Amino acid sequence: MPPFSPKPAGASGPGAPRLVTAAARLLADAPGLLAAAAAVGLALAVHALVPVLPAMTLAVLLGLLAANLPGVGAWTAGAARPGLDFAGKHLMRAGIVVLGLKVSLVDVLGLGWQALLLITGVVLAAFAGTYAISRLFRLPPRVSLLIATGFSICGASAIGAMAAVRRIRQPETVLPVALVTLCGTLAIGVLPLLVQPLGLSPEVFGAWAGASVHDVGQVVATAQTAGASALAVAVVVKLTRVILLAPMVAAAGLHHRRSADDGAALPPVVPLFVVGFVALAALRSTGWLPLPVLDAAAVLQDLLLGMALFGLGSAVRVGALLHTGARALLAALASWLLIAVLGLAAAALMFPAR
Repeated sequence: MPPFSPKPAGASGPGAPRLVTAAARLLADAPGLLAAAAAVGLALAVHALVPVLPAMTLAVLLGLLAANLPGVGAWTAGAARPGLDFAGKHLMRAGIVVLGLKVSLVDVLGLGWQALLLITGVVLAAFAGTYAISRLFRLPPRVSLLIATGFSICGASAIGAMAAVRRIRQPETVLPVALVTLCGTLAIGVLPLLVQPLGLSPEVFGAWAGASVHDVGQVVATAQTAGASALAVAVVVKLTRVILLAPMVAAAGLHHRRSADDGAALPPVVPLFVVGFVALAALRSTGWLPLPVLDAAAVLQDLLLGMALFGLGSAVRVGALLHTGARALLAALASWLLIAVLGLAAAALMFPAR
């Protein structure tokens, strides 16, 4: 009779090693995830007190502070790093899925075909122009691709989606996210100052903000300075840009598959989280979802994307950014100017002066 050898508690069965691994991973991720959740709570509270400051922009800025303050920076680079990296990758993708519930195809089609063609033209021209400018400033091709995607479509969310389909490592997304946040914040301060000098109507200004400002929250913060009519137009124009995320990512995925080595593992043409984004956008467009569900989804999206952006911001070291990012900053500012001009031209065509 073989000698009795007791098994450790909780270690019996074929699935036990997986449970132990999952528990260990959860313990490793917990400090960073809790810090990200606390930062988003603070960002939302500040946004509630000062609505002109978008919560997502504040989440990135809090991440930058956490990465560069003495003492805290060592913690974000050490014990908190696994959870912050998890947030930057996986919670970003979950947030993109929930973002689909903000997109109503009925509202988008209500703009009319001329406006839809103009917005699509702005996105394509902004993408091509930003990529060309980034390469002109000798930025790496993958970083240039991410900057072009974020600037032309919907900021950090688009950067995360493109990075996934092109198998771009998370550290390479840090600089594009920082740049798109910086330029989007710049738009909040600059664009409203130009309403009077340019003689813009609220509708034209709203369309301009929606067509040229990067993140959804930044669009709202910019457009609301000109009133409710400007904000209504801005949101619909912006969400039209957002829905173009799916075909842009699909095109990038198809190109990547064609150019990949024969022995390389091929990524899906469209990642599952982008499929989820499209599915929820279609569900929103049916009108079946009650307002409380949409409101709850908006809160969930803010939480997921805010935690992801805090995680990405916490990976940015300002010293290294200043040392290596001068060319990138100049490229971003040139691209921001290009997109502002393209967006203004499209807005003027959408709402011609009477």
